[in-house]
Amino acid sequence: MKVHQPSTINQQPKYLKLSGLEPLIVTPESNFINVGERTNVAGSKKFLRLIKDRNFEEALSVAREQVENGAQIIDINMDDGLIDGKEAMVKFLNLVIAEPDISRVPIMIDSSKWEIIEAGLQVVQGKCVVNSISLKEGEAEFIHHAKLIKRYGAAVIVMAFDETGQADNYDRRIEIASRSYDILVNQVKFAPEDIIFDLNIFPVATGMDEHKKNAIDFIEATRWVRENLPYVSVSGGVSNVSFSFRGNDPVREAMHSVFLYHAIQAGMNIGIVNPAMLEVYDDIPKDLLDRVEDVMFDRREDATERLLDFAETVIGTAKESKIDLSWREEPLQKRITRALVKGIDEFILEDIEEARQAADKPIEVIEGNLMTGMNVVGDLFGSGKMFLPQVVKSARVMKKAVGYLLPYIEEEKKVQAAKSPKPPKGALKNSETSVPPSGARGKILMATVKGDVHDIGKNIVGVVLACNNYEIIDLGVMVPPEKIIATAKEENVDAIGLSGLITPSLDEMVFLAKEMQRQNFKVPLLIGGATTSKAHTAVKIDTEYECAVVHINDASRAVTVVGDLLKRETSASYKDNLKTEYNTFRQDFLKRQKVKIYLPISEARKNKYQIDWNTSEITKPKQLGVQALKDFDLSLLEEFIDWTPFFRSWELHGKYPNILTDKVVGEQASELFEDAKKMLQKIISEKLLEARAVFGIFEANTVNDDDIELVPLAPKGGTAHSHEFVPPLGARGTGAGGTFRTLRQQSKKAAGKPNIALADFIAPKESGTQDYIGCFCVSTGFGTQELASKYEKEHDDYNSIMVKALADRLAEALAEYLHKKVRTQYWGYASEENLSNDDLISEKYKGIRPAPGYPACPDHLEKLTIWELLKVKENIGVELTESLAMWPAASVSGYYFANPEARYFGLGKIKEDQIEDFAKRKNMNLDEATKWLKTNLAD
Repeated sequence: MKVHQPSTINQQPKYLKLSGLEPLIVTPESNFINVGERTNVAGSKKFLRLIKDRNFEEALSVAREQVENGAQIIDINMDDGLIDGKEAMVKFLNLVIAEPDISRVPIMIDSSKWEIIEAGLQVVQGKCVVNSISLKEGEAEFIHHAKLIKRYGAAVIVMAFDETGQADNYDRRIEIASRSYDILVNQVKFAPEDIIFDLNIFPVATGMDEHKKNAIDFIEATRWVRENLPYVSVSGGVSNVSFSFRGNDPVREAMHSVFLYHAIQAGMNIGIVNPAMLEVYDDIPKDLLDRVEDVMFDRREDATERLLDFAETVIGTAKESKIDLSWREEPLQKRITRALVKGIDEFILEDIEEARQAADKPIEVIEGNLMTGMNVVGDLFGSGKMFLPQVVKSARVMKKAVGYLLPYIEEEKKVQAAKSPKPPKGALKNSETSVPPSGARGKILMATVKGDVHDIGKNIVGVVLACNNYEIIDLGVMVPPEKIIATAKEENVDAIGLSGLITPSLDEMVFLAKEMQRQNFKVPLLIGGATTSKAHTAVKIDTEYECAVVHINDASRAVTVVGDLLKRETSASYKDNLKTEYNTFRQDFLKRQKVKIYLPISEARKNKYQIDWNTSEITKPKQLGVQALKDFDLSLLEEFIDWTPFFRSWELHGKYPNILTDKVVGEQASELFEDAKKMLQKIISEKLLEARAVFGIFEANTVNDDDIELVPLAPKGGTAHSHEFVPPLGARGTGAGGTFRTLRQQSKKAAGKPNIALADFIAPKESGTQDYIGCFCVSTGFGTQELASKYEKEHDDYNSIMVKALADRLAEALAEYLHKKVRTQYWGYASEENLSNDDLISEKYKGIRPAPGYPACPDHLEKLTIWELLKVKENIGVELTESLAMWPAASVSGYYFANPEARYFGLGKIKEDQIEDFAKRKNMNLDEATKWLKTNLAD
């Protein structure tokens, strides 16, 4: 009889896997995981006050701010004598769950009372962390709690505490950790990767001999735990180590940085750290660094006394703004590294020339001096000690240095070519790449897909990757698939990155994935952009391409992901794990999809939004027709700018103006804001950008339930000039002023909830009531590309990105300004309006301003009607790409609805019967209509 060996099961790597709405997988390559603790009543007086006052809405803003500021887990603790901790925990968690921008990260349920922990476990979503359990009450209680945590599917923090007390030295730490691990893994069968040890961080330099080894014992115990207890993580609260120096921020910042630097190397991978209380390790003054490390490692008997004496000299000091040029006396490499880290370009050329004189070949300056410095930048950014605007400034210094060296490199290439018919190693192939390819970690092609014009996010990712020594080939915007494919082959790239902002771009990405599969590509595909998501990538793109496909949602993650994808030693297993992860995510996502009941379109129309047109407030516009505004004064827009999205585009999260004083990103946000204001004033004073607008207000009524028919005007002659009217022209051969086609919600609603279409906010023709509608297009993008390109040629990515980000903000500000003028003057239905800019940003005005491509009207085709109706291209020069993106990119278009009952909503999915109806109204066949809607409407 033939004996068959049993098949082996493909073992997945044992990583700590947590989740909110989004997964958090802690791998050996992951950066340090920072836990936000401001939702802890014991750690935040503000949060405690809010919970005591039962002001849960404002308490939610504390959680939201932590997530926006980069916390990857939020710790929630309700242990206070004056609070019903169990009730408060359940209520707050239920509120958190309803906030996607908070609940996307995992929760740490923190309490010393088991009943509070269990109450939290019963309501929290995703996979959370319990903080904490220990052997303090004995093994029986420890095992009981661990089994319940396992049943609830959570990870757990285990404190180094047993029946005799807290572990306060090296031996006790490893003794308790080893015993706890053995019980959990071998008796409870707890997954070892779900165990996080808190080994107790205690203060140093207290003056007590028994505290001298607190730091080194923690660090060495961490090393022992990570080496001897497989798959576990180690956590701790870093600020405890500097407790004896409260009030002396410079010393505490140095102590935190030194401790964290060595603890992370030993294996600490999770913890509570305030980035605002960290100094860059390499920037700690040598005399302070020596004294702090003497204390941390107990290297001298008088270490504490020496640090205390030194601390007296810096009490009350802070980071000074005065120019300190003492660093110019340091060795050449340190000067170059500092210039790159701090983004200082004032002296870089003289330092690079000095380095060139000392090198055998000019390319060695890039591969040696510059990349040494940029590696430091990459490490600081990856560990959360630098923020995106700082990295882009570093790139500016890098490019300035490379630009200086290029002529010397080209000359060297000619010399080598004369000696040998073969191209010299390190010769430049492509003048558009970010850095010369010699010594690069890999070659990445990046492009905004066909029909799409937005590239700020793509450019930022490109800069960050270039800073980490990747060669970037940026094909720009509106790149057809055949060019992406051909360039990828010609340049033999290592990965392809696709970016897109509008919904049709998603379909372009799917097509490219299919084409790469057909042509047997083997390089990873990176997906990014505002409309993209991990869900869309997993469900629609990953299924079309056998090689790795990964969604990139921020620049810092791009560095880690690309590094893992291209690392020769581990890339195969990493790609396999990615495929498995996306397959699992796809299956889970499809299972999570709620089965919604959809009504036939005839039934949905019976449940339309009802307005009493006999009593509804309708104001006849003061001026009808089309009006074009040119030579617009940009200074009028300053007060209408919404700055919050500006900071978000630089990956600094927080609400303006509070972000300027934020403990984590406030300093960097303030610096960025000052740079932005300077650039804005330059743009305004020198008229570097041009703002244009065209809008129209028309008589209109609803027909056929969800079409809005515009009444033609009698021609008045002439052409459109500033403040002059032109008649609207027929749209799509209707013979009328034009017809806007709207779509109606079809999901079954709860009793009393209507199925809305935008047409519901315009009076039906049969009502006999004359109603009105407006539409518009504004742009502040004229001159943007030229100005940005000028900075790019000067190797100044920072200001190139700044210009585009400001142009976007100005376009939104112009849309806000014009809408206000329409409400108060041109239409006049809110002539008494007196709203602040905050009120405008919060949309407290009467009426709405929806835009084609957004949730209430996701059909981009309606832009064609607006363009034909307003003669947008002829009047202000804004064009539509083949995918109906607006060019220039800094442009906004949409409708004006004046009815006080008009509101924003999301269309959701629609059924085939509405698609058939849509096809008839758009003069399309059913296949064309279905393809268009699938491409342009969100799933």
